[in-house]
Order: sequence, then structure tokens, then C-alpha cells
Amino acid sequence: MANDMMVKELEQVVVRFSGDSGDGMQLAGNIFSTVSATVGNDISTFPDYPADIRAPQGSLTGVSGFQVHIGADRVYTPGDKCDVLVAMNAAALKTQYKFAKSTACIIIDTDAFQKADLEKASFKTDDPIEEMDIKQDVIAAPISKMVKDCLADTGMDNKSMLKCRNMFAVGLVCWLFNRDLKIAEDFIREKFAKKPEIAEANIKVIHAGYDYGHNTHASVANTYKIESKTTVPGRYMDITGNKATAYGFIAAAEKAGLKLFLGSYPITPATDVLHELSKHKSLGVMTVQCEDEISGCATSIGAAFAGALAVTSTSGPGVCLKSEAMNLAVITELPLVVLNVQRGGPSTGLPTKSEQTDLLQALFGRNGESPMPVIAASSPTNCFDMAFMASKIALEHMTPVVLLTDGFVANGSGAWMLPKLADYPAIKPPYVTPEMKDNYTPYKRNPETGVRYWAIPGQEGYMHILGGLEKDSNTGAISTDPENHDLMCRLRAEKVAKIPVPDVEVQGCVDDADLLIVGFGGTYGHLYSAMDEMIKAGKKVALAHFTYLNPLPKNTEAVLKKYKKVVVAEQNLGQFAGYLRMKVDNFTPYQFNEVKGQPFLVAELVAAFTEILNK
Repeated sequence: MANDMMVKELEQVVVRFSGDSGDGMQLAGNIFSTVSATVGNDISTFPDYPADIRAPQGSLTGVSGFQVHIGADRVYTPGDKCDVLVAMNAAALKTQYKFAKSTACIIIDTDAFQKADLEKASFKTDDPIEEMDIKQDVIAAPISKMVKDCLADTGMDNKSMLKCRNMFAVGLVCWLFNRDLKIAEDFIREKFAKKPEIAEANIKVIHAGYDYGHNTHASVANTYKIESKTTVPGRYMDITGNKATAYGFIAAAEKAGLKLFLGSYPITPATDVLHELSKHKSLGVMTVQCEDEISGCATSIGAAFAGALAVTSTSGPGVCLKSEAMNLAVITELPLVVLNVQRGGPSTGLPTKSEQTDLLQALFGRNGESPMPVIAASSPTNCFDMAFMASKIALEHMTPVVLLTDGFVANGSGAWMLPKLADYPAIKPPYVTPEMKDNYTPYKRNPETGVRYWAIPGQEGYMHILGGLEKDSNTGAISTDPENHDLMCRLRAEKVAKIPVPDVEVQGCVDDADLLIVGFGGTYGHLYSAMDEMIKAGKKVALAHFTYLNPLPKNTEAVLKKYKKVVVAEQNLGQFAGYLRMKVDNFTPYQFNEVKGQPFLVAELVAAFTEILNK
């Protein structure tokens, strides 16, 4: 009996589900993440999709992975390596074993390790465990056969039954960590609400996986539990970065009392924002799937002109195509949020992988003097706050704003406490005043902020024209006067430069660090974890992580020049470091750069930063 086994309490654990891209590993990982988040554990996830649309079954390039890090206290990354590896076929074991710790438990479906499967995975013998010199505990179970036996009386065909294999693995992992299957059942019934027979079949299989572990002890000496140490009461949910971004836009529109409009063209990995927002028409959300990227941006500019909170979403290649319309938003000074969920480039590059390579594009990737505020989300849950703040900046300062996330934080998830909208700041657009009636011109500005006043079409006495040609600063008429153009370029730049942003916070050994780690956006969790490990090892290290990139926080120069050594770590070849050198005189940092399409590994960061300290 499982209750006769020793139950060990753990502080944290990393589980990686892997299998063919049709094996439902993302769903399996999402279910286990949701179960863990619901009971109060902190989580960080990393879905690792293959780039192929549909790779050949059992091929090495078609392996899909989902890694989840679960902790009793806060966790910041999905983990470098896993404590439990689920490998649903031979190719998954071959490609994912490198992510397993030396002490990991490995779960395999022996039915997917037949001769043909081994050949596709480039194994040379019929014993992959010995061939790979695997020394860890292996739970080798005929999962496919047991699933078919479990569902034999349902009338499902063979292919449909095998689609439930992932649920057996979820059930087995839930047993291993003493999880309550009721939460998983609720998730599955909601997921397959329109197909209740599929839902019940999956629930039957998840119980079969749990019972298999319970009845056989599954070749392990212990089961485990992770008790939450969460001290902040509230309602929590497992949320992805893209969903949190969508919710942040909805919250901002509600706070501003405006309709929310999204004009978008589908592109990996940003499309989920369009999908999510399209579900919320009841909240006044309008979504349009346009025929191309520039029309997605242009329709949003039209919505901004009409008085809505306007958003357009894309990834790097789409930003290139939107840039002409983005410039239209700059010169018309209309509020627009441009969401760029960064992926691997250049060109179409690595569609399902994550990078930070669009920073300079966001800052400077348009013709002419075309300044835009740029901010970046640091985690899946932080996407909500940054979407809200991007909207607030756009609406209050009458400017397009670029919000950078990336594939890692967009597809990853975390345990998110549902916020109270009352706790968020007010959003007050600079509407025209009654005193301006019949005397309004479109570039009349607030003398303190430089922000122009917003007149909504149809307001009597505020008729005006906006467009892509330069306008006279006083009358709003088309102007080619050189002095006026110089003035308007400066006014637009000064308006952005005056936007108030929070100071960058320094964490760790704030007063006496020998090394300051600097990063931006979605690398926060990995950089913080590296700093934390180094401090525990007796080293004096601090972290300054940026989410506001243009304008930079006012204390940027003071922070960067305070420490003996500074290293800028980013998932590109040095864009943020170059930008900081441009903005801060005589700033010469060390650099740590990777462009692998994968998140940083904390162990590699610690090794690199330690080497810099020792120089």
C-alpha cells in the first residue's frame, strides 16, 4: 500500500514531461502545474515546443517537452535539470535525458520502445537504458497497453485510446507527489466540456496511472509531498504570460473606462493573446484578425483615433511589417500598445524558441526620429502588470508604447494571486477641456508633460485632422517648414523622455557588492537565482533588473557606476549592453551573451559570474 511507504517532504522539485509532438505533453504539464498551483505551491514552467509543424512520429526533431518547477516557497525558474523525467517514447529519452539530474526518476512507456521506435531514435542496440548508461531509477511500464485495457469497454478506436496515454503519466506523477486528483478531474472536465465522453475517458486513465503507482510502488522507495509555505492569503491560479498579458489589457481598459480593441495577425508565439481576448466580448473587448501585420496595426490606430484603448500584437518578424504603421502612431501621437512576444530570429528564425533580440528594433527600428516608450515583462505573472502599465503610459502620454515579452515568459506560467483592480493606479487620458472648444488644434500640449490633448471624433467644436505628414505645431496644418519639423521632432522626443518611470531596484548585496548583475525582461528569474546561489556561497553580488527601457530610470547611471564590476547578461549578442553604453558615459561592463533559443541555465550563469569576480 502507498500509505505504508515513507513520504518525504521536499522544498522543491522539477518534473519534465516529454514525448512526441502529438502525445499531449503540454496538456500533461499544464494539468500537473494547475494541480500544484491550486494547492498553493509556487510554480515556474517552460513549454519547449518543436519548431516543426508536425515532425514525423517518433523522430528526434519532433520531441515536445514541458518542464515545471514546483516549490514550497517562491521559485524563479523552471529549473536547470529535472528530478523526474517522463519519456513517452524512445526519441524523448534520447533527446531529453540530458535534462535529468543524476538522482532523477525516469518514467518510460515500454510499448513505445519497440525496434522501429529505437531505430527512429538512432539507437544502435535494443537496450536503450544500457546503451545510454542510465544509472537512475527507471519506472518502465507498458503504458500504451494499460491505457487500451483501461478503455477497452468505452468503444473508442485504437488511435483515440492512445491519445489518452499522457493522462496515465499525469496520474503516475500525481501519485508520486501525493496530489489530489479532484483538481485534475475538474481541469479535464472544463477542458473537454464539449466532449464529455473524452473527458471521462481521460479521467479514467489518470486514475489508472495513479492506481498503478499506488498498487505497485512503481519501483521507487518513497513518495513525496511539497507543502506550501505561502504566507499571502488570496485566490491563486496557474497563468501563462500570454493570458496574463491579455488580462492586463482588459484591466487597463476597465480602469480607463474605455473599450479595448485588438487588431492582430496570427503569429507564433503571440497568437494566444488574440485567442484569449476574443473570448471576452462581454467585457467590451473587440478583436479583429486582420489579413496582414500592417493592417493589424493600422486598424488599431483607427480604434485609437476613435477613442479606444488600442493594442496590436505580434512577434519580431511582424514588428518589421508593422513599422510603417507604428510610425504613423508616432507622428499622430495616438495611444497604441504594440506587443512584441520575442522569438528566435533573424527572419522567421526559430518560431517556437525564445530570445531577447528585438530590443534595438523596439528602440530604433523605424525611419526618422521615432521615439517610443519601451517596457519589458520579467515573468509570466508580471505580464499582467506590464500590460497594464504599457496601456497607462500610452493613454496618459498619447504615444505608442512597445511592450516586450518573449516566448519563455509568454508560454511559461506561474502561480498568480488574483489582484484587486482597486489596488492599481488610475488611468486618466488627457482629454480636451470645455475651454478648448472651438479653439482646439491637435498639437496643443500640456506645458509640463508635453502631451497633446485628446479629442474624440464627433465631439462638437473639436474638429481636427491627423495624418502621416508633418504638421504645424500651432495650427495642425501640413507643414514642410524646416524649423517646425525640427521643433516637432524635439517635442515628440522630449515628451517620451519626460515620462516618469520607477527607479531600478537593486537586490542582494546592495551596499558592498563586488559584482553587479544587470539584465532586462524575461531573464529575471534566472539572474536572481544565480545571484542568490552566489550569495549563499559567500560572494558579494547584487542584481539590477530593468523593466523600463525607454526612458531609462533616472537612477540608472548612479546604480551602474556604484559597483566595482558590472556584467550585463542577455539573450542576444549585446544589445542592452550597447544601449547602456550609449546612455551612460564611460560605462564598460562585462557581458554574458547567449542566443540559443533556450532559457539561461543558472549553473552556467554562476560559473561565468564567478570567473568575472576572480579576474
